[in-house]
Amino acid sequence: MAKKFSSEADYVVVGSGSSGSTIAGRLAESGASVIVLEAGRSDEQYLVRKPGMIGPMHAEPTLKARVDWGLYSIPQKHLLDRRMPVPRGKVVGGSSSINGMVYVRGNRANYDAWAAEGCTGWSADEVNAAYRRMEDFEDGANDYRGAGGPIKVTRNAFPQEGSRQFLQATSETLGVPVLEDYNAASQEGVSLMQQNAADGLRYSASRGYVHDLAPASLELQSEVLVRRVVVEGGRATGVEVTDKDGSQRVVRAGKEVILSAGFVGSAQLLMLSGIGHAQHLRDHGIDVLADLPVGDNLHDHLFHALTFHVTSTKMRGTPAYFAKGVLMETLRPGRTFLANSVFESVAFVRTSQATDLPDLQLHLLPWAYVSPNQDEPIRHDVDKRTALTVLATLIYPKSRGTLRLASADPTAQPLIDFQYLADPADLEVLAEGSEMTREIFGSAAFGGAVKEEIHPGTALRGQALRDAILNRATSVYHGVGTCRMGVDELAVVTPDLRVRGVDGLRVCDASIMPSITGGNTNAPAIMIGERGADLVLGRN
Repeated sequence: MAKKFSSEADYVVVGSGSSGSTIAGRLAESGASVIVLEAGRSDEQYLVRKPGMIGPMHAEPTLKARVDWGLYSIPQKHLLDRRMPVPRGKVVGGSSSINGMVYVRGNRANYDAWAAEGCTGWSADEVNAAYRRMEDFEDGANDYRGAGGPIKVTRNAFPQEGSRQFLQATSETLGVPVLEDYNAASQEGVSLMQQNAADGLRYSASRGYVHDLAPASLELQSEVLVRRVVVEGGRATGVEVTDKDGSQRVVRAGKEVILSAGFVGSAQLLMLSGIGHAQHLRDHGIDVLADLPVGDNLHDHLFHALTFHVTSTKMRGTPAYFAKGVLMETLRPGRTFLANSVFESVAFVRTSQATDLPDLQLHLLPWAYVSPNQDEPIRHDVDKRTALTVLATLIYPKSRGTLRLASADPTAQPLIDFQYLADPADLEVLAEGSEMTREIFGSAAFGGAVKEEIHPGTALRGQALRDAILNRATSVYHGVGTCRMGVDELAVVTPDLRVRGVDGLRVCDASIMPSITGGNTNAPAIMIGERGADLVLGRN
């Protein structure tokens, strides 16, 4: 007999992703009753739990469809009209259950910039307290890092030789330090990658804050689709949902409704509920409750992949290699590549376009990568030789896009338009970052292990390289900003995450970022959940 879900709690949190699981767990830990509503299925599956399965999860369409919504952008006019995949977790834990587990806080200056724009409570020192509270870092606690928190953070204990050579090569070529901890006082340099994985498990937000924290007053309801926020007399009182069997009901919130459905879901739900650009809502037959710039300020990280045949790594991106890994992980749990993220090293460096901060992130993969892109939902072939791939990543895009409704049907995919490379400066960072990567792989630090540039190939230089990037650039899947936090008329939420003009309603996820953080956005999204709980409970 199916479990009967409750339909009333102090707090109703929509979405069990990076921020949703976090704020829900902390609110329930305080003794409040909390219902978390998740449209996806359970995360208690090998595909999600085992860190190294991130490779086949995204490479094999049948596996990906089990945990991903399968969203796409509209044609990107500055990228040859390509429709870009927009993976979003359709599973408990949201995108924290399907991402690469790269643990990056961002640059401390990012948060001080938010505070300088009027977002009080979000400075580097203030968010540092939230980060320390959420972490269980393998090196233990210090002024910057935390121990004993719900999210375990480790380094790969068995990095490939090529990954270590990359550290030395990057340091010597670009003149940056080899860092012990890029999430502490200074980010600029090169380092082994930190991951939210430990003991052969992915430490998603749901693993840390729902399954492990397991507060008694938290109820997780999965495979429940939220259709809209119910607003009565100017106050959010609950949400209208459709259950797995197709029946509809209203889940009531005695205190607040909190949207944590991500940069797509939270903005879409606000608009479906009558909160957004007034004329856009009217065009879809939706009554306007609050005329706000929902869906504006959309931006994302973008990378260009360069793959090199390197003999100082043993990984091969073939089904047989992964099958062997699954067998060995069964025999020796936590001792194979499947116990870790697919990424091993990272660098934060400056191109000539940089001002005060590193503007380029280099993600290192000890595998060959898809070429020229992964736009089509098929199993792509990769080079079978041992290889290292660098994702040269633009981390402070100047381009801004929009998210809009396609219809008033809550099951319809919205119109996602990142406007990638609309600002020409963004392409210059990717092109320069690609040439910097080539310089690194020409370093003597590799001891002759670099045999060939497989993709895109050394013949592509200058304008030819820039033209190729238009077909090769790919999202890092870090969309943010559609429910911007701020104190001006361009803001959707205030610095305490309240939706302007509607009582009892907050947004708590990466959609509130005024500007994107310098690095992978999963850790910042979990931090936003921690800060959100502080704000709701008056602990700020």
